[in-house]
Amino acid sequence: MKRTLLLIILTLLLIRCGGITMTNPHSVLNETGRSSSVHIQAMELLDLEVGIENQSYKDKLQRMLWSPGYTNDARMAALHRLWESDREGTIRVIRQRLPRLENWSWLTVLCAWIADENVIELDEALISSWAVPTPMVKGEEERPEYQALVQLVGKDAVVDVIFTSLVESNKTWKQGYRTRCWELLHRLAERNRLTELLNNEMISEDDSFLVDLRKAMNDFGIVPLRREEILWIRELSKPKYQSFWKEAIDALSEINEQRRSRLEMRDIPIAVSLKRHGEPGALSRPTEEIISKVESAISEMHHYFEYEGGGSYDAGSELLKTHKSKLTWGDAIALEIALKALDVQEVRSHLFDFARRDLLDTTTEYGGVIALDNEGRFEILEFEPRVRHHDRRFNASQDMFDAAYTALFHFHFHAQKYRNGDHAGPGMGDKNYASNTRANCLVFTFVNENTINVDYYRHTDVVVDLGTITLD
Repeated sequence: MKRTLLLIILTLLLIRCGGITMTNPHSVLNETGRSSSVHIQAMELLDLEVGIENQSYKDKLQRMLWSPGYTNDARMAALHRLWESDREGTIRVIRQRLPRLENWSWLTVLCAWIADENVIELDEALISSWAVPTPMVKGEEERPEYQALVQLVGKDAVVDVIFTSLVESNKTWKQGYRTRCWELLHRLAERNRLTELLNNEMISEDDSFLVDLRKAMNDFGIVPLRREEILWIRELSKPKYQSFWKEAIDALSEINEQRRSRLEMRDIPIAVSLKRHGEPGALSRPTEEIISKVESAISEMHHYFEYEGGGSYDAGSELLKTHKSKLTWGDAIALEIALKALDVQEVRSHLFDFARRDLLDTTTEYGGVIALDNEGRFEILEFEPRVRHHDRRFNASQDMFDAAYTALFHFHFHAQKYRNGDHAGPGMGDKNYASNTRANCLVFTFVNENTINVDYYRHTDVVVDLGTITLD
């Protein structure tokens, strides 16, 4: 006891001699933005005063690993203390938090530490973190998670480790992790290997994740690329969608093999709708014929374009002719159906009413889905966001996604003001949304009180301005 007291007194004297008086190290450790030396001094005092086994102290050290406002030197000092006192607990915390870490500098340091300490138990955390896309590097081999895995398992084994982890993670609570593995393997050009996996007859019957994906491949010819497509397939695989799934199989049977090879999940509701309500032969019409018809319908329209928000924005970036060579049969049908919907007076009236309500609400953008009811009539389903950030962002709710699985379009408004023509088109956030969901999307923008501009867009930066609608 006397020795501990003496050490505390000596430490306090040393700190005071350095020009710093620290009377409450607990409080100092909570203060972000301080220098490394100050935080490290606070830890040294707490080491003596309460010890690393003190839960409050341990919680503060764990918080330092993830909270913004700490230097890498201070974080590392905290990590060393945690690692020496509780390795299992530290592994558990890193496993939980690494995939959500946004500080790139600290992520790089932490991944290097994991590799240097040979913490193989964190291989899944590294994989999960690596699966999150980032603009910070140009190539996958520059990712710190990849470099750590190379050091842990060897360069030639990295892809095999990810694939094996995907296959063996057959637990309900690990489905999100499996999805991240799936996306990462696609980024690593392993699509053929994933397709072969779904063709494997050895897939266990209780592996609902792979069973559902195999069912979509066999029935629709679709192997998903992204998380939302996987969720889409898994939702439609549920018993309550059994009738819709059978309709989809029936509809796709009328589509030739070449066209089917390019189908995506966003095309399934359109195919079902055409089968239900379209004219005979609607599913076999040539793509070029449909595009030509759409091109003619919008040729005399006045077009407005998004000129702000980052990325490449110019008049040509939203014209049909710019994207004509990229348009699939699904795109062509989607464009045609969008024009048909906008030609219905009741649809336009609903959209204008909804847009004006959005204009009055400055806390968020409004949106929803466009679908067909059981009688083949277009309907607008409204979904106000449950999470609101600001007037230039739309947050789709899970209820909206649930409704969109069998619907035609996701949509939202740019209705910050009536004369909003400079934002007539999807911004970077909207394009990211389309890339993530891989859905057919529409954005409606006020250009004056009685006129709204309409843009169709989907993943890979395909944007087609469809002109304007009015209430006349």
